[in-house]
Amino acid sequence: MALSLHTAFRKTWQTLSSIKTGVILIILVVIFSAAGTIILQRPMTEADDMARAYSPAMLRFLDATGLTDVFHARWFIALMILVSLSIIAASVERFPNAWRFFARPYKSPDDNFRRVLPTQAQIAVADEEHGLSAAEAAFHKMGLKCERIVRPNSFSLFSERNRISEMAVYIVHASLLLIFLGGIVDALYGWKGFLMLTPGSQSNHLELRNGGTRELPFAIRCENAGEETYADGSPKKYWSKLSVIDGGREVSSKEIVVNDPLVYEGVRFYQASYGRTGKLDKLILNVIPSNGTPGNAQEISLGANQTLVLDSDTSVQLVEFFPDFVVEDGKVYARSNDVVNPAVHLVVTSAKTKASVNVWLPEIPGIAENAHSPYTFEPKDLKTGVYTGLEVSHEPGQWAVWGGVILMAIGLTFVFYVVHMRFWVVPVVDAQGRNLIWVGGTANRNRDAFELKFKKLVEQIQKELKPELAAAEEKTAASIAGR
Repeated sequence: MALSLHTAFRKTWQTLSSIKTGVILIILVVIFSAAGTIILQRPMTEADDMARAYSPAMLRFLDATGLTDVFHARWFIALMILVSLSIIAASVERFPNAWRFFARPYKSPDDNFRRVLPTQAQIAVADEEHGLSAAEAAFHKMGLKCERIVRPNSFSLFSERNRISEMAVYIVHASLLLIFLGGIVDALYGWKGFLMLTPGSQSNHLELRNGGTRELPFAIRCENAGEETYADGSPKKYWSKLSVIDGGREVSSKEIVVNDPLVYEGVRFYQASYGRTGKLDKLILNVIPSNGTPGNAQEISLGANQTLVLDSDTSVQLVEFFPDFVVEDGKVYARSNDVVNPAVHLVVTSAKTKASVNVWLPEIPGIAENAHSPYTFEPKDLKTGVYTGLEVSHEPGQWAVWGGVILMAIGLTFVFYVVHMRFWVVPVVDAQGRNLIWVGGTANRNRDAFELKFKKLVEQIQKELKPELAAAEEKTAASIAGR
């Protein structure tokens, strides 16, 4: 039984650590992530929009499979966990050999290695020391550090650059694990909601996208909100000035616009929408006595349900406001909250007679009693209330995601642009008894560029050898002449 369990575990481990398994799982994550951007997602999309976009049968299928909320579906979370385990298994399986190669570089090539290395050259030298000295000088002039490798029966040179490039794949693995970790944490513990505020109001209650509610440990107050438009009247940007109220005092404030949120205790407040509430904020009127007495005209400002005294006997109250009015069966109704066809209902009251007159602006036949009013009212300005819509999100895994993205950029830079190069210089004697230095090199990528660098190194060694060879020849000639 123990052997059977061990065999099953080993097969599972081999499958999980397989590069093929990891690639397939990552492709599946990419496919389903793309589906999550193409298929309309709940609860970000309104139910009516979902119903219009898909047939009932298709919508039932998408809901049943979790494709309408991909990034929070349990199977997608399980898939990300499985990919993470595969990356960990593949790294653990291959890391010992990679670390051995990284920590203990091969510095003394033997005969078999030298024989099969594709990139190599042989240079004639006067003696072993002259060859190694020339090679050291050549390495130095090409900006390469080298070390002398001393063995009981031999000397050689070894030089390398960018050894860290060999570990770049594990940097990429770590970045992927961070990104998946952030996605898993967000799926399990993150949330998104919506908050609507009018200037001067504050709240700590959110409507979550899944239909629930959430109470924040602090409140958000809207100080003001507005919009900027282009010359043709189209919206340019929406803005809101927000304050954070924590413990009864203001602890932070910021004017936000789209893609520039207010962040407090890990909660982000984005500018999502802006509009008018359809409620009257202020109505400015010119009031003129009906008898037309010069000098008695005045300007007044009224808010909803506000009463204002015009003279010792007369007062006016704003009792109704319709942003887009329509008259049906002798009654006035609001067709929408858009201020496109406004109407105002004023009541002018006499203190002495207690008589009231219904004044409508504009005057509505059959309903308005404007002719009986002691005053004529001329609209001058109309200001309606506005609201700001805030998208609120708490994504505790975002730091891991962004850390993974940065780490991946570093890892991919090493993978594609940082080349690990190694060079060896070994003194050898050929079959005819001549002294040579064998020069070899290898690179883990970008072989064409490396070949050019290797060629320059060989040329530089030959250049360094020329004075030494000339001195050796002169010394030999002088020795012969002395005889």
